[in-house]
Amino acid sequence: MKKTHLKSICLQYQLYLLLNSHFFCLLKNERGLIIFFLCAYVPKTAAGHCKWAEVLKDLEQIKTSKDIDVSLYTADTDEDTECQEPVIRCFFLETKVILQECLIKKCTKTQDVLNIWKNGNASLETNKLNSTTPAKCKECEEYEEKNFTEFIQSFVKVIQKECKH
Repeated sequence: MKKTHLKSICLQYQLYLLLNSHFFCLLKNERGLIIFFLCAYVPKTAAGHCKWAEVLKDLEQIKTSKDIDVSLYTADTDEDTECQEPVIRCFFLETKVILQECLIKKCTKTQDVLNIWKNGNASLETNKLNSTTPAKCKECEEYEEKNFTEFIQSFVKVIQKECKH
């Protein structure tokens, strides 16, 4: 059974329970318990709803670009979970550097880079409450500078890791 189909069944079943007000009665039988637990534990990315999905698609588009030649501060992909948001912010800040380079050199992938930057900023804007960087996390400029290919590989890895949470 596909996860999206399962999610649909869960929503329908929860609506059914709500409308019929027999929620606690149904939890007394095995089938009701199984469906309840299946619905409660469907991962949030089950239907591909990772907020970074569009960014991942665009990263795939630009990763083979030959006309982007820049050195970029590249955050470590194995940073502490507490530093995950600052790491993502660093990647998006460096995306602005790529965008500037593309605008100057008229890169073939300028629109994809612009999409990454816009989608990233939009997703980060919704997280502003959590925007203070813990003291143990590095600033972007403290990371090693790497070439474009290594930067994109690390960026993809960090975003994929974030989508699994």
